[in-house]
Amino acid sequence: IVFTDSSEMPSATWSIENISEFNFDIIDTISANNIFFTIRTGTSYPYRNIYLFVTTISPDERRLTDTLQYYLADEKGKWFGRGFGDVKELLLPFKTNVFFPLKGTYQVRVQHGMRIKELRGVYDFGIRVEKINNPG
Repeated sequence: IVFTDSSEMPSATWSIENISEFNFDIIDTISANNIFFTIRTGTSYPYRNIYLFVTTISPDERRLTDTLQYYLADEKGKWFGRGFGDVKELLLPFKTNVFFPLKGTYQVRVQHGMRIKELRGVYDFGIRVEKINNPG
């Protein structure tokens, strides 16, 4: 694992103003990486999907913004992910086979993109950057 971090949501509610910000240093520009988000939700989460606005800022200040949608439950309301009791943790793939072109600090900012300001039932949101081990 190159980097992993998460931010806890106060009162298990992700506010639209609460932007999860992750900074990580890259020194390896040769290896490929996969980037995942992790989200922990509870049964009070009111939707089966989530929209995210994700801005990635490279060491040379270049910005790339993505709007993403992930499903957290199926049509019948069965939650994806693993966990016990009320809490489910789900790994959300963000980018696969990524090469970081520059050494330095990268920043990823994530804001929920749902139509309500206060998104209940979200315990925490995180990021995970993993180096892909190439066979050989």
